[in-house]
Amino acid sequence: MRQQPSDLIVSTKSPATLLPLALVPATLFALLLYALFSVALPWTFSWPWIPSLGIELTVQVDGLAAQFLLLITGVGTLVFVYGAGYLADDPKRVRVFVLLLLFMAAMIGAVISDHLIVLFVFWELTSVLSFLLVGTHHEEESSRKSAQQALLITGLGGLFLLAGFILLSEIGGTYSIQQLIARTAMLPDDGRLPAALALIFVGAFTKSAQMPFHFWLPNAMAAPTPVSAYLHSATLVKLGIYLLARLDAVFSDLPFWEVALLTVGTLTAVGAAIQTVRERDLKRILAWSTVATLGTLTMLVGLPGNGAALAVATLFFAHALYKAPLFFVAGNLDHGAGTRVIDHLTGMRRYMPWTAAAALLAAFSMAGLPLSFGFVAKDALTIAKAEADVFLLVSYATVFVSGVSVAVAAIAAIRVFWGRDTVPREVHLHEAPLTMLLPPLALVTLALVFGLAPTLVDPLLGAAAHAIAPGFDAAAVDAAYDAGPVITATLSALVLGIGIYLGWDRLHALLDRVRIFDKLGPESWYWRIFKFLPRLAAWQTRQLQHGALPRYLLVLVSAVTLALLALLWVAQPIWIWPAWHTLTWPVAEACALIAAAAIASLFMRDHLVLLLVSGLVGYGSAILFLFTGAPDLAFTQFAVETVFVVVAAAVLVMLRRGGSLPNAAQPEARLRPFALVVALAFGATLTVLVLYTAGLPFDAALADFFAAQSLPAAHGRNVVNVIIVDFRGIDTLGEISVLLFALLAALPLLRLAHCARGRAT
Repeated sequence: MRQQPSDLIVSTKSPATLLPLALVPATLFALLLYALFSVALPWTFSWPWIPSLGIELTVQVDGLAAQFLLLITGVGTLVFVYGAGYLADDPKRVRVFVLLLLFMAAMIGAVISDHLIVLFVFWELTSVLSFLLVGTHHEEESSRKSAQQALLITGLGGLFLLAGFILLSEIGGTYSIQQLIARTAMLPDDGRLPAALALIFVGAFTKSAQMPFHFWLPNAMAAPTPVSAYLHSATLVKLGIYLLARLDAVFSDLPFWEVALLTVGTLTAVGAAIQTVRERDLKRILAWSTVATLGTLTMLVGLPGNGAALAVATLFFAHALYKAPLFFVAGNLDHGAGTRVIDHLTGMRRYMPWTAAAALLAAFSMAGLPLSFGFVAKDALTIAKAEADVFLLVSYATVFVSGVSVAVAAIAAIRVFWGRDTVPREVHLHEAPLTMLLPPLALVTLALVFGLAPTLVDPLLGAAAHAIAPGFDAAAVDAAYDAGPVITATLSALVLGIGIYLGWDRLHALLDRVRIFDKLGPESWYWRIFKFLPRLAAWQTRQLQHGALPRYLLVLVSAVTLALLALLWVAQPIWIWPAWHTLTWPVAEACALIAAAAIASLFMRDHLVLLLVSGLVGYGSAILFLFTGAPDLAFTQFAVETVFVVVAAAVLVMLRRGGSLPNAAQPEARLRPFALVVALAFGATLTVLVLYTAGLPFDAALADFFAAQSLPAAHGRNVVNVIIVDFRGIDTLGEISVLLFALLAALPLLRLAHCARGRAT
């Protein structure tokens, strides 16, 4: 039993304080409906967001995007109504609603973006907001771990996705999805395409919980029920499938595309269906069945033929209409019975009749029974398989997954509500409030209406299918249905599903004894890696952060020396001796001063004297700059060196008076020979580099560029200032940021020191 106690926090107070927030998605939903009836698709809008990087905020709303927008705003409205009742007593209710609003905005941005980089930005925002929502009750370890797992997997997938987008744009010469579709014919000839698609697959599979990344979704059920109903039935988990469907128009003819999606989708659907029977928590049962549906959707995207596009669009819609109500039902059971464990839930129709009615109608659709919208989706799926002439194994897999779906529907609607009431109760059983009943009843009623009259939604499904497969005739959706094959498929699934339902407990006991899933499955490897990383970090810290400054310097200088030698070896430069006649006496004297100060510092043991002697190196460098054509740099060096020496000397004197100045760190005796070798190698390498550079003819191209561009491009007459502020603006910003972060890190220490002085006085 993996039920989350925090999820049992439900409302007994008025939801009026949060209910008005439902007007936000409701208004967007109404505006969208009005626009769909008024303006023909597609809608396109473009605005130059970051012109210097070639990033445009291009909006493209076609049938597929419109379908997602309706689900995001429509289901979102009902989720907000439900959450107003469910979270009325939760002290974090405002935070959850704000995050849900932000999440809705991110989802809208993701599905309407035509630019791959903009899509990626919104994609990652959904991952971050999902992390915050799943970890709502972060005071509980299970919530923290679930949120962390979801973020690590989807966030890692996002990095792969970004690399895939960049590589794909390099191949296609554009970041626009519509332009990629227009250039479909030229893409397969590029040898980099399989690598780009593999990277995109990882991103999409992690987001949509495909094998082997599937396990994060059931664990994310630690989230409050309104979050699960919104993120895990209609929006977040389908974003990966949306991306695959969006790119299917470009790559559907590639064998790699087809085989990869068919294989991963089928394995995910079958594996999740088996895992479903291992659960006793109703919410986790629904979560695993969602993973199975996501696998089926991935498989459908990989199927060739236009019928598969219609099946994807129909199953997208049908799944949202029955899975969101079932998540609401699970939340109502929390509210009315205080548990989601099916062993403790029988005969609940006597206490929760309206919830039982919603569960029954949602189960009809999930099982794909006639007169439900799930039956329409099953019809489209059956026709898609027949058109594609898929492998027999894939066809058997879909029948098995459909049978398990029937069994899950029966568990949620019959076993929980219509069985005999034989379980002793310790809580007062009661029906959920109106705000928690209206959303599931509204969705199942809509599914029933669309099941009785699918022509009402045919234009939307046709437009979505046309967006996935441009060859699909959006006006011929009604002609695509064929009730003959689907009745045979439904009967097969029903027989199998009834058998699984009747033997659920025995199958559960049998599968629960099979521990190979727990020991060798992807989730077990995730936890092994998760436990290994802290040990690796601790070992690495012990090796690298030992506190011995001489060893730090030794490693650093060794690494730099090896890197320089490697560069010289790769470059194989042609040696040219510098022209010695250009060496003036002031420059030679400056070099002599630097060398003498550096050698003298080796023999100094007093900190203050060492500081003063090393300061001569800085002054010698300033003289060198002064006589080699860089007077501004020389004056800067003089000023910095003087300030540094004065301040450091003052600090050393204060430390010496306080008796807290430690002895100078000495290298370990066994390291001294190695340190001598490294020092000689480093010095010799730098000498060679300086001599080689001095022997090269001076290249004035860079200086000429800055001199020519400072005024017209940056509107500055001081070339040095322009270089620092404009041409190296990002570098300067980074340097300022480092100082700012260092100050922020030092603030707590300064505050502690201030408090300590206050206590002392």
